[in-house]
Amino acid sequence: SVVGKREVWQFGSVCNPSHTMHRVLVKAGRAALAPATRRTFIKPAYDLAKKVMPKISNTEAAALSSGTISWEQDLFAGDLKLKKLVSTYDVKLTAEEQSFLDNETEVLCEMLDQHQIEEDQNLPPEVWKYIRENGFFGMVMPKKWGGLGFSGHGHACVIEKLGGRSPTAATTVAVPNSLGPGELLNHYGTPEQQEFYLPRLAAGIDIPCFGLTGPASGSDAASMRDAGVVVEENGVLGMRVTFSKRYITLAPVATVIGLAFKLSDPNKLLTVGQEGITVALLPTEPNPTVPQGIPGLRTGPRHNPLGVGFMNGTVQGEDVFIPMSAVIGGEARCGFGWNMLMECLGEGRGISLPAGGVAASRLCALAVGGYARVRKQFKVPIAEMEGVQEKLANIGRNTYQVTAAQALFDAILADGEKPTVLSAIMKQQCTEKGRQSINEAMDIVGGAGISKGPANFVATAYVATPIAITVEGANALTRSLIIFGQGLTRAHPHLRSLIEAIQHGDDMPTFNKELTNTIKHAFTNLGRSVGRGLAVQVRPKGSDVAGYYEAQLSRFAANFAFCSDVGLTLGGGLKTSEYISGRYADVLSNLYMGYAALWYYQSHKHVKDLDKVLDLAMYDVCHNIQEALFGIQANFPVPLLGPIMKAATFPRGREYHAAPDKLRKQVSELITTPTEVRALLTENVFVSKNPNDRVNQISRAVSMAVEADKIMSACRKAKRQPTTEEQAKIDAAEELREQIIQVDAFPTLANQEHNHQGMTPTWTVQRAAAEKVAQ
Repeated sequence: SVVGKREVWQFGSVCNPSHTMHRVLVKAGRAALAPATRRTFIKPAYDLAKKVMPKISNTEAAALSSGTISWEQDLFAGDLKLKKLVSTYDVKLTAEEQSFLDNETEVLCEMLDQHQIEEDQNLPPEVWKYIRENGFFGMVMPKKWGGLGFSGHGHACVIEKLGGRSPTAATTVAVPNSLGPGELLNHYGTPEQQEFYLPRLAAGIDIPCFGLTGPASGSDAASMRDAGVVVEENGVLGMRVTFSKRYITLAPVATVIGLAFKLSDPNKLLTVGQEGITVALLPTEPNPTVPQGIPGLRTGPRHNPLGVGFMNGTVQGEDVFIPMSAVIGGEARCGFGWNMLMECLGEGRGISLPAGGVAASRLCALAVGGYARVRKQFKVPIAEMEGVQEKLANIGRNTYQVTAAQALFDAILADGEKPTVLSAIMKQQCTEKGRQSINEAMDIVGGAGISKGPANFVATAYVATPIAITVEGANALTRSLIIFGQGLTRAHPHLRSLIEAIQHGDDMPTFNKELTNTIKHAFTNLGRSVGRGLAVQVRPKGSDVAGYYEAQLSRFAANFAFCSDVGLTLGGGLKTSEYISGRYADVLSNLYMGYAALWYYQSHKHVKDLDKVLDLAMYDVCHNIQEALFGIQANFPVPLLGPIMKAATFPRGREYHAAPDKLRKQVSELITTPTEVRALLTENVFVSKNPNDRVNQISRAVSMAVEADKIMSACRKAKRQPTTEEQAKIDAAEELREQIIQVDAFPTLANQEHNHQGMTPTWTVQRAAAEKVAQ
């Protein structure tokens, strides 16, 4: 931001009152800083900063240097314009991607029976064959290696469609395209490695997995205790490595395993590369890149992730010899594994896992929204009951939010960016909102949700959701440690330079410059916070819902930037102040979700009544941001700074409240009746062509039930009997309704007879009474 830059922001014909307040506070800040800027450095401040500023480790530096910074930097600057997002980012499927969704993906979905998959704890052989032969494992692989060359958006849409049908299949397809070693090979592999492995991975000949997590290293992956030592044996330079990895998806069936471990070189045998985290590619059978294979490599046995049925297990080895030719990128890449991982494996966090959350929410909007219209209690559809409407509205709101967030993130990727902070936000927010949606869905469908079987369309999503919450950085730690911690250091306009000035030694002139800029930045956003806070007081919502909320987010962006500057007073203590950091993350995440909702609306505002869904989504965003800011201010550990932040951001107290019941009712009706909104929010949900499939039945029944209920209502009002044609429509709707409300029942479960011999009493009432008397 440029301090003192003249801003004129107009709404209608009234000039924004933030302008005057902004200039006053900026001038005051400049006056206060003038004596400091005339000196060479501020010695006491420099000495204090050296004590309190966080130290950046090598692994942290790799994380901070990976990927790119996107428009979150404008949020930390306190001045993001929606117009910039709309003009910069756009996303759509290519013709090839759309064809793959409409054909190969549809065929695969039709082949999937999730109930049977869970019974067998595996995909059927014909499904494995179809996935491997039709390029599902090579979707994002460049075409020159035989892959499909899909964009992030194409990848997300395939995983999303599969996820609504079978989380097992979605996970199986997602790993090679995001968490597998293919991306690492494509970017860093030697020519020999690329030419051998990449065509095989694209063709599904090899099945990949990646071993990162171990017993002592979950979310703190860099603390792995898997270790190797550089050795030379029989004239071959290599490593002796001991490793124990767990929770590795596809490990039990993988033919090539990516392995991360800490490498040391006590005998100085390396001619290039260095000690540190290293990534190697271990084939389960000898091949031209590793002619002797990897004796001692063990994959399996299987874990059982909540009975969902996808392949997951262990990768282990003790004192295994791994030749240097197995290191991805060869000897030169020894010690650079963490940098490589940070650059390449973020796609699972930003695309595959969020796509699962989108799939869950969209499925709930389609199937549970429809079920609520079809299912009746007390002679009315449960969609008309206010307690159910409240939950349906949450599903509609969440579905819109995650759909918009996914589309914007995919558009950012399509623009050539790799925003690591936004990918963390995507993972945490989309999986959490997916969980909220599926929890609401279970409450709505009741017994139909808890009775497992082929007719149950929500139970697997409900059971599988905690898996997405946990993997690729548990959501609790992603929120409290990563989102704001990395975001602040990466995207703040001055903090990184300030820290580097301290870490480089006595670079006090640079420190003085950056400290001065930081303080100016704080005063600038103090002015914006106060000014924009005043401006929104006189900004009516009216019919311009998007414009109204853009003004609110502009205010919040300034609030966030100012409070973030104040947060710098905690120095390195901000790392361990996870309550505070988590609330800052909530503000940043909701700003992303809010701007995504507005951005998405701009290209879909032709959809009738979508403004109502946007309104509900933004009620949620604004309330969340307000509560997070209040939480920061009420609990800020430095005396007086909390009240100062509150005075600058919310001098009048709380201004944003939960959405009104009327709006919730409107949104619930939009997803339970045949509307343009329902059609938009349920795009890309697979609906089987099998007329006995429960989601197929619900999809057909919604319009039939609505029409039948209208006929019966009209007949009651007119006090007449239905015509023959009307009665036929009523009967057809009732017949389908009756099928939909049925649940599965089985003669036996787990092939065990429940009325076995042990259930026959071997005692009598008289004997039991006598024994009681004897006691």
